[in-house]
Amino acid sequence: MKIARTPTRFAGIAALLLAPAASASLPPPPTAVGLALQGPDPAWSITEDLTTEIGPRMAGTDAEAAARRWAVQRLQSMGFVNVREERFDMPVWVRGAEEAWLTGPFQPQKLAIAALGNSASTGAKGLDGDIAYFTSFDALVAAPDTDVKGRIVFIDNQMEPTQDGSGYGYYGRGRFTGPNVAARKGAAAIVIRSIGTDDHRNPHTGVTTFDAGVKPIPAGAISNPDADQLVRQWKRAQQVKPNAVTASYDPAPLRMKLVLTPQDLGTKHSGNVIAEVPGSDPAASPVIIACHLDSWDLGTGAIDDAAGCGIVTAAAKHVMSAGQPRRTIRILWAGAEEVGVFGGKAYFDAHGKEKHAVALESDFGADRVWRVDFKLPDSAKALGDRIAAAVAPFGVTRGKQPANGGADVGALIAAGVPAVDLAQDGTRYFDLHHTPDDTLDKIDPVQLRQNVTVWTATLAILANSTDSELP
Repeated sequence: MKIARTPTRFAGIAALLLAPAASASLPPPPTAVGLALQGPDPAWSITEDLTTEIGPRMAGTDAEAAARRWAVQRLQSMGFVNVREERFDMPVWVRGAEEAWLTGPFQPQKLAIAALGNSASTGAKGLDGDIAYFTSFDALVAAPDTDVKGRIVFIDNQMEPTQDGSGYGYYGRGRFTGPNVAARKGAAAIVIRSIGTDDHRNPHTGVTTFDAGVKPIPAGAISNPDADQLVRQWKRAQQVKPNAVTASYDPAPLRMKLVLTPQDLGTKHSGNVIAEVPGSDPAASPVIIACHLDSWDLGTGAIDDAAGCGIVTAAAKHVMSAGQPRRTIRILWAGAEEVGVFGGKAYFDAHGKEKHAVALESDFGADRVWRVDFKLPDSAKALGDRIAAAVAPFGVTRGKQPANGGADVGALIAAGVPAVDLAQDGTRYFDLHHTPDDTLDKIDPVQLRQNVTVWTATLAILANSTDSELP
């Protein structure tokens, strides 16, 4: 899928920032924002190279380990210091065979399916069963166990696109905890409509979790067109047909065969990659900027989250190139985010007692930043005002909701670290999220550069803030 390229909305600002001063014989050195607006884009280079040279980076696998080695070399080559890998252990799950069919009462039809992370296996022979259809996650929760026991549960939860991605939390419950609920009620397996907004025949994967003491069941997601087909068949199967023996009217059961053979590989290594721009004031607490290095294995992880790593790292590079900031900027390329935020938790365990001035994260694709939100102390009101004014020329408005950071800095923010959110346009994000379509061609270089410019303007202000603004 090719996307339309958006016009550069800040070309005039670039010209002003980069033009030589009329009264000087030499142009002044470019600002950090000026660097972000001109020349090669490190964010594009990182995104292209990571997805090309490494590709999918499933947490805890050899591919993720290769990505960490790649990241250390790239960050060192860009001039960052204190570049290191901080290892942690985690349970590793990998997918196997994935097939599903609607087998009756109509002509058998194959479905496009992907296992959910932590799914159990059906075994190589698979399983057959009647489908227990539920219009939503809430309908499954409310159902008596007798409607579920021994059946293959299907949750029909159709997500709609929004600019801020706010539907993900509501509709995502079918994936996050739907399998756990179905397992508690005695289901043989569960299949959900993908948590996505596209109409492609691509299933969306993602992690699910089972409570302690709950035996995992096979769990998968089918593409939206296949979910539509299942629903149509379900409705037709409910049309009563005469039973010649009993003279009663009974609906025909809708049946499915499911083959999912993932494996749990036990405890393996993962790790975070950390790099820094040293500040001029060693006593000043650092600014932490985060992304995640791992990805799901269906695509190459371009929007989720190679682009995020490119954005935050390019911004740090531009600030560093424009002159040493007062505060240290710490870059966190977190590992194993997709399968349970293990990298963010490991970072907090290792560094949570250190003082951080403010935390930011980029993990929502690469379409333009359209809103900035803050969760800052009262002393930083003027700081927030300066940031809002600095990013307004690039089409960014000030939001009214408190910033929440992101998954990998979530523990820091819950512990009281201030946060700034540079909210990206998520209108098409869940068309691509966790699918084979998460590839480099979906990145718009113009919108990617707008991200970097907005991040650079924000980071330059934060990294030079005073102790009275951010203690």
